[in-house]
Amino acid sequence: MENEFKRRSKVYHFVKRLFDILFSLLFIIILSPILLLISLVNLLTLKCSPFYRHKRYGKGGMVFYLYKFRTMVPNADDMIKDFTPEQMKEWKENFKLKNDPRVTKFGKFLRVTSLDELPQLFNILKGDMSLVGPRPVIESELDWYGKDMDKFLSVTPGLTGWWACNGRNCVKYPERCALELYYVDHASILLDIKIILRTIVSVFKREGAM
Repeated sequence: MENEFKRRSKVYHFVKRLFDILFSLLFIIILSPILLLISLVNLLTLKCSPFYRHKRYGKGGMVFYLYKFRTMVPNADDMIKDFTPEQMKEWKENFKLKNDPRVTKFGKFLRVTSLDELPQLFNILKGDMSLVGPRPVIESELDWYGKDMDKFLSVTPGLTGWWACNGRNCVKYPERCALELYYVDHASILLDIKIILRTIVSVFKREGAM
């Protein structure tokens, strides 16, 4: 039974990685005009790099840099100290604000449509991420997982996941942890397909976007 489980696990991970490579390559090519257009708009409006790199923790605690299109003003990190007490409370609880004053108008559009996530196709191609998996986190977010931290870090993080298609930013962080850990315990090809389909619906309905 144990050998059969290991065999199925190896097949699952092989199929998943092969799909990730083919998917990311195909969509980088197909979406290249959109990637270039967004890069140009960001470059002209922000006068700085159109991309944002941020340190995240992946499988086995591996540190990597997650890519996104920049959606905030260049001095966004410096503005945290100017948050109101209410904003600071929300920031400490969820690591983000529902109405973040640092987000640009074009950045809001990118977030609502999830287009800001497109550069993560390169993370998937590199192997830092998978199409489906728990969302990669920053160091301070790991504390929320407590004794389940190692379990959370036992799988490759994803572009979308069980939390991302079940409320995303509409749920509190403890509930997010529970949803992410549910995926770790039940990961399978069928669940991955279900998550992909639900994510497509969520994107078109703009559910859970900020």
